Amino acid sequence: MRVITFNTQGIEQAADRGFFDWMVRQDADVICLQNLRAKEYQLDGDRYHPEGYHAYFFDAFEDGVSGVAIYTRHVPKAIMTGLGFEQCDFHGRFIQADFDKVSISSLTVPSGLRSDEAQAAKMEYLALFMGHLKKTLRKRRDFIFTGTLHIAHKSIDLSNWYVNQRVSGFLAEERAWLEEVFKDLGYVDAFRQINKADRQYTWWPDYNRAWSLNEGARLDYQITTPNLRKSVKNVHIYREQRFSDHAPLIIDYDIPM
Repeated sequence: MRVITFNTQGIEQAADRGFFDWMVRQDADVICLQNLRAKEYQLDGDRYHPEGYHAYFFDAFEDGVSGVAIYTRHVPKAIMTGLGFEQCDFHGRFIQADFDKVSISSLTVPSGLRSDEAQAAKMEYLALFMGHLKKTLRKRRDFIFTGTLHIAHKSIDLSNWYVNQRVSGFLAEERAWLEEVFKDLGYVDAFRQINKADRQYTWWPDYNRAWSLNEGARLDYQITTPNLRKSVKNVHIYREQRFSDHAPLIIDYDIPM
């Protein structure tokens, strides 16, 4: 099973840059998209519904912000939207597709870069999402959570990390949150299960120099429940084309659909 996650930073812009043409060539079973900045009714044309894929959306209430989607070649048993708290549900930040063997979600965590208030809201969101992750471990099925967390886990996940330790995305309390997810709860950072190298980034600032010099951060993840640790077979960050400031993260799992 191949799963792709990608923060579009505007699905219309990504489409203009050739994302969907690329997507249909990847032979992926599930594609999780974030930060659509468009509502489902605006995406009803063939351009956004490639042949062979079923599309499911969760819109933000406001126009032009956030929103998530899942494209899948296999009809899910169920679709779930939202996590039951306003920061998630009002802004369209979580959608989950349930299949026979696994549930796969597309999600975003808000950025805290704008202000102290935004960072406080981000930490509140992470605390509420942690509650969901703990409840998930009690369920009798496996899960893959994909999307943008806006946190670089370790120093190898961020260029110039030493000058960014007081910047949102690499704060000690944010990295401690990820440590609890991966160490205390036992969730798996699927990319790092295979690739241990440094300078493996999924996001670069909005200028060409950072992209060309590979000065960025690994902000996008596929996180699995513990039972799927040995199912991760291949991982890849796609950089040959630039559809947004984020890159698609592609992971192959030994999981039948």
